[in-house]
Amino acid sequence: MAISSFLSVGKRPIVVVVAVTLFIFLSSLFLFFSPGPSALPFFSSSSSHLSSQVSIPVSSNASSPETPTSVASNGGSSSTSADRVSVDAFPPGTGTAIASDAVGNSTADPPRPDATAAAGAGDAEADVPQPDHGMPPAATEASGSAGNGETAAGVSSERDEEGQGGGGAVEEPVELPSWELCKVGKGVEAADYIPCLDNVEAIKALKSRRQMEHRERHCPTEPRPRCLVPLPERYRRPVPWPRSRDMIWYNNVPHPKLVEYKKDQNWVRKSGNYFVFPGGGTQFKNGVTAYIRFIEQILPNIQWGIHTRTVLDVGCGVASFGGYLLDRNVVTMSFAPKDEHEAQIQFALERGIPAFLAVIGTQKLPFPDNSFDVIHCARCRVHWYADGGKPLLELNRVLRPGGYYIWSATPVYRKDPRDIDDWNVVVALTKSICWRTVVKSRDSNKIGVVIYQKPTSNSCYLERKNNEPPLCSESDRSRFPWYKPLDSCLFPAVPSSGGGNSWPISWPERLNMKHSTTSNNSSIQFAQEKIDSDTNYWKDLVSEVYLNEFAVNWSSVRNVMDMNAGFGGFAASIIDRPLWVMNVVPVDQPDTLHIIFNRGLIGVYHDWCESFNTYPRTYDLLHMSYLLGPLTKRCHIIEVAAEIDRILRPGRWFVLQDTIDVIRKMDPVLRSLHYKTTIVKHQFLVATKGFWRPGSTGSKS
Repeated sequence: MAISSFLSVGKRPIVVVVAVTLFIFLSSLFLFFSPGPSALPFFSSSSSHLSSQVSIPVSSNASSPETPTSVASNGGSSSTSADRVSVDAFPPGTGTAIASDAVGNSTADPPRPDATAAAGAGDAEADVPQPDHGMPPAATEASGSAGNGETAAGVSSERDEEGQGGGGAVEEPVELPSWELCKVGKGVEAADYIPCLDNVEAIKALKSRRQMEHRERHCPTEPRPRCLVPLPERYRRPVPWPRSRDMIWYNNVPHPKLVEYKKDQNWVRKSGNYFVFPGGGTQFKNGVTAYIRFIEQILPNIQWGIHTRTVLDVGCGVASFGGYLLDRNVVTMSFAPKDEHEAQIQFALERGIPAFLAVIGTQKLPFPDNSFDVIHCARCRVHWYADGGKPLLELNRVLRPGGYYIWSATPVYRKDPRDIDDWNVVVALTKSICWRTVVKSRDSNKIGVVIYQKPTSNSCYLERKNNEPPLCSESDRSRFPWYKPLDSCLFPAVPSSGGGNSWPISWPERLNMKHSTTSNNSSIQFAQEKIDSDTNYWKDLVSEVYLNEFAVNWSSVRNVMDMNAGFGGFAASIIDRPLWVMNVVPVDQPDTLHIIFNRGLIGVYHDWCESFNTYPRTYDLLHMSYLLGPLTKRCHIIEVAAEIDRILRPGRWFVLQDTIDVIRKMDPVLRSLHYKTTIVKHQFLVATKGFWRPGSTGSKS
């Protein structure tokens, strides 16, 4: 009663002032001793969370890579988001860690297969050191996953004054699927499923298979695959390079047909828990090393690893030719179809050798004109003279002027009537396209080899008595080689515009040479300064961040894919490491693949709204820089994630560089797949794939 009287006689303002003053004083003391302003939730704002985590620039150029925009276009390059994201930007319990520059915790090893798989390896376990040790301490990794069926809003749980996400614009929520294993057609091995090559219904509907149409791409239309490929029983991490070139785990590619089918040719043998690759082949029974040396003896100008850097091996078998050329600093794109030679490309990739599924059928190969220094075919079973010689015209298209075609097959050295007929047809065809016969010889086993050279000028074409095959027009040259039919015309060695086809300088100087800035497949031009800037950007970023601050054990990385390669700067920045990079130029991005080949690197065109021509579990690291945003305007992010998961090996890494909004959208999708994710410097998402598959109880399988 006394207090009420006191307040009623006009003293109330004094009490209020005293109370406010005392409250401010106590709050100031509390803030002074607390770790950050976020201790008081009513002081929180989108900026208050930033004080405890400062983003440090990674380099003077580290805004974004130079997007290969043409000089003539008005398009701007993608820029890195300058926004800094709060540690609270993800709801609690999401399994995402944001790595600051000062984090000292090391990352645990990725999960290993369960004891059943390990026990099945027998005494071989001790023979192969297990990778994935000694993770860099600069990034934190937290376990956890988003439950299936959840909706990921992809924005901060904080709200600003207008009720929007505190981290920026509100993204459309991604409804996470209830992941299931893929249902495949009859005759397809589920663990080896490749959607665009195993579309059973589309293949059944083909009117003809005469020209290998059934081995070409037939991608599923809507709905595109949103399923997961199972692991082979008792799958385990691959044998590390360089041992993997000579031996791989049997259970990872459990296909023994080639062992029996090629037992007399030393392709592959089974030895206990391993497949062993002696280095033999159909045309080099004494071993591929002797075969490579023989080619060098009869053609000294080939100069492996100096004059010759990029090779295309047609019908490569298990890719031993390309695997052993790596010792000579030669990078080989080995390719073969998915056919009765069971899993030959899967063997190659499991060995750590560059390889790709393709066939010369009715469509162009996904390479630019004038790409490869050498093309090789050892009993590759391609009828070069079929359909008016279109298969050989396709080789002519992708062979660099002055490049060599090495052909080792029975028509070269046998005198059977059929071989003689085939030889005479090939002689006439090569003469009609002005290929010069450089040498024809036999090795100690009487196996014959003939080597042709593509001309470096158009004079021979113009001097032909018969204009067959006819010269292609410039409009033919501009056709992008993606789902395009084979040409029936002959591309001139030098375009009418002149220039652009001189032989690159010797390797390794070639990697940083000044480049022809006009694409052979289009009129797009690129500024040399842009290429140089891109090279410097990736050199700095990789050395300062990728190799030091990512939870990636680079000693375990062998097969790498850059899903949006640009000028090849990322691949160039890691050229000295014991790995190789498949540089992919998306079909909806500027055509820079010719520059990549000119640098002495390899790559392909591809549309990431479709499955890639590779087996499941064939790459150790997938890298995507500023592609996901525009990509998801054409196809669903769940479809992209399913394809990433199909290609990536368990225990290995997906690295996404993009804006924070795109990262927020992708992160919960990967966590729904039980990936462990880390955000580094607010522009990188580093995700580690586990062994989880639908129906399993944990991250191991």
